Amino acid sequence: MIKGRGTDAAPPNRYDELHVELEPDPDTGRTLPEKVATHYYRDASRTVLAENHSPDVPFRWSLNPYRGCEHGCGYCYARPSHEQLGFNAGIDFETRIMVKPDAPELLRKTFLAPRWEPELVSLSGNTDCYQPVERTLGITRRCLEVFAEFRNPVGVVTKSALVARDADLLGQLARHGAAHVFCSITTLDAELAGRLEPRAARPHRRLDAIASLTAAGVPTAVLIGPVIPGLNDEEIPRILEAAAKAGARSASWVLLRLPTPLDAIFEGWLGDHFPEKKSRVLHRIRDTRGGAISSAQFGRRMRGQGPYAEQIAQLFRVGARRHGLDEPLPPLRTDAFRRPPQAGEQQRLF
Repeated sequence: MIKGRGTDAAPPNRYDELHVELEPDPDTGRTLPEKVATHYYRDASRTVLAENHSPDVPFRWSLNPYRGCEHGCGYCYARPSHEQLGFNAGIDFETRIMVKPDAPELLRKTFLAPRWEPELVSLSGNTDCYQPVERTLGITRRCLEVFAEFRNPVGVVTKSALVARDADLLGQLARHGAAHVFCSITTLDAELAGRLEPRAARPHRRLDAIASLTAAGVPTAVLIGPVIPGLNDEEIPRILEAAAKAGARSASWVLLRLPTPLDAIFEGWLGDHFPEKKSRVLHRIRDTRGGAISSAQFGRRMRGQGPYAEQIAQLFRVGARRHGLDEPLPPLRTDAFRRPPQAGEQQRLF
């Protein structure tokens, strides 16, 4: 295992014909060093919004200021997307991060275009928009400044406490019914969180973020995601209770998804951290996936199927109802959208 990382796996990229196999160091037996630094690369994309066509995802447009994620969650369903960039879905995903410094300018250009119809944009449709380097680069904050300028609705999903830094901008948007935030909490156990999500904020700090956002008037929900059968599903009632006390107004959950090659990466993670639970967890996962380790079927991939999946769903329903989190957040509005006049238009006014 690499200190502070979610995995030391470096699986072959399925889209590359060639793959380099590292030989173990004769002295340490390791194929990678004990510590691996994070490298950042400029993403020169000319557009900033990605369009979603999945029928079970509740938004059409998403914005990801970063591709790859330093949080290093061993279960992250976005890992396979890193292969499309020429990297691997293992250690590269959390140490080779693509950065979009022009995202705010591209977003502003998009909103200024006459063809843009105001519509929800999800921040973090794939990877977290509040990962550690955001504290220095501030790309997500500058994007939120654009959302606030145009009053275009935005939904944020994050497992970082850094979102509380931007409570002022999110609060401005919320006053126009144009912002809500989902804080992802997988466990309340700080030790387990450190293994699951090594560089993400610890659970108590995410609860503090919910409290800060709520105080700023931002509708905030807790997302229990992913629920890992046999590992954290028993925590669902406690997470809901803690989130409600922090001020969350709603809750949702997502079942663990293990597309290739994430299935092998996660299985390796279990063997490294919970060898005594590995067999049971994998068995429980298959119980919710019709005997398979994963399923990409729309309508089932987020919730699973079978008695054990229904047991998880019922546990969530009861807890959400008990703590007043069983209603969705208020729908986001588009009626406050505006396009600020441009320099040429201002001159014509005079």
